[in-house]
Amino acid sequence: MAHQPSMLVVSAHAADFVWRAGGAIALYANKGYRVRVICLSYGERGESARLWKKEGATLESIKEARRQEAIRAAEILGADIHFLDAGDYPLKVTDDLIDAVVGEFREYQPDFVLTHAMADPYNFDHPAAAEITLKCRVYAQALGYPASGNVIGAPPVFLFEPHQPEQCDFKVDLLLDITPVFERKKEAMESMGAQEHLVQYYLDLARRRGVQAKRNSGPNIGLKTEAYAEAYQRLYPQVTTEFS
Repeated sequence: MAHQPSMLVVSAHAADFVWRAGGAIALYANKGYRVRVICLSYGERGESARLWKKEGATLESIKEARRQEAIRAAEILGADIHFLDAGDYPLKVTDDLIDAVVGEFREYQPDFVLTHAMADPYNFDHPAAAEITLKCRVYAQALGYPASGNVIGAPPVFLFEPHQPEQCDFKVDLLLDITPVFERKKEAMESMGAQEHLVQYYLDLARRRGVQAKRNSGPNIGLKTEAYAEAYQRLYPQVTTEFS
């Protein structure tokens, strides 16, 4: 049986993966990758203001609403999704959480990993998720770490764009053309009802990054007049035998 390539996406909250990496998820699902999204929390406290305004809202009802939204979005994008319910505001880092994420690395053996930027003064759960991701990537490489499954190699890590990149020390060094799957990303974003106010922002951002992608792509890429893109920052050096 041929090896199925895979990618792992670690999302602090239930909607982050949709806004920031929905295009990449759909694109690689189309390529035949097994795409696994890990939601560390539902974003029930800090990213669900619209739901808290509803009469009779409870913590559990809001978690369930966010869960259903995220499941629907993942289905649209073509991803598996797993919720670890670690809480938000603050995201609670426990030994059990670390063990669970290491287990995901070892089970899915990702060819590459997507997660949050390393700094975000507006939401401390985001860099916490990035730190968890990087630690667990290293732990999953260690033969002595007590987790089931085979150790992993050294999958590259790409940080997806934060909401306010200028304040997060985020430097764009990869623009991913998501034009072929943009309508699926749009549909997934529109399924996130608790944060519907963000849909237009991320539609506009995809267009702006698409313009930048066209300007940087050269004549051989052939991006369409109406192109859409997502921005990423590569964390570790690329290993290659030639410039490209």
